[in-house]
Amino acid sequence: MKVQKRNVRLDYYLSTEIPGFSRTKIQSMIRDGFVQVNGENQRSSYKLTGGERISLYIEETQNERDHLIPESIPLDIIYEDEEIIGINKPAGLVVHPGVGNKSGTLVNGLIYHFQTLSTLNGELRPGIVHRLDKDTSGVMIIAKTDRAHAYISKQFETKTVQKKYMGITWGIWQDKEGKIETKLFRKKSDPTLFEVHSDKGKTSVTHYKVLEEGRYYSLVNYMPKTGRTHQIRVHSAYQNHPILGDKKYGGGITKIKGFIPEVGKILKIELERLNRHALHSETICIQHPKTKSDIEIHAPLPNELNLILGSLKENNL
Repeated sequence: MKVQKRNVRLDYYLSTEIPGFSRTKIQSMIRDGFVQVNGENQRSSYKLTGGERISLYIEETQNERDHLIPESIPLDIIYEDEEIIGINKPAGLVVHPGVGNKSGTLVNGLIYHFQTLSTLNGELRPGIVHRLDKDTSGVMIIAKTDRAHAYISKQFETKTVQKKYMGITWGIWQDKEGKIETKLFRKKSDPTLFEVHSDKGKTSVTHYKVLEEGRYYSLVNYMPKTGRTHQIRVHSAYQNHPILGDKKYGGGITKIKGFIPEVGKILKIELERLNRHALHSETICIQHPKTKSDIEIHAPLPNELNLILGSLKENNL
């Protein structure tokens, strides 16, 4: 959109121009990098002089509960009590409705299977305390009550939640364990993606340990200390070891270029069969909101990741 007013704050201008979006929501979008003025990210207080071009990435445009339809989606429930639910989310399942995903999400399945879910994360995200990317499988914690939601959210905020992920990456890591600490910032060219930035963005910390390796791959245990969007995927790619199958961060079929034909052919077949990125949320440990004791919820590596690991070993890759 082209700015028609002069000497007005960016957040105020957008809140008056976009129906259904509060000033608080607009400020959040600006802070998260969804808004650019003439191709640059600015603060909410940025003064517009008129004539600027503003581009926005709107993640959601509808927030009425009426648009949520219960759907009989099979859920792998690995833990449940009166306060929380542990779900083993399969790859390919989007967590909540958004642009392009109005149905068929985990939330649609949750409201079908459960009568009571927390409401603290808005009407489109009942029960959702945290998220996993669409093609990341594994453990998710769902809150049944607002009390449980607030208690667990505080643990995520204070970074006391212990998370372990398993990932299959390209290549052999020089350091078999260590810590990756960077700032992550939304890409100007595509705000749905993130990149490591020298001074902008949110501090992100991932600990890792290589568990096994072949000639062309490594199986890595990731222990993220922070929970930024795409954090493990970006950090792994930053180390020149993108997650196998991760097209957005350099781990897709294009990575095969340069391999000898016999090897490239096998890897191409396996990646096409996998049809996802090879990252899995294996374990989450939280303090239970009612008992205050630690509880660990575990989801084993899914069949498709075990199959590709088996094939890589069998073919001496």
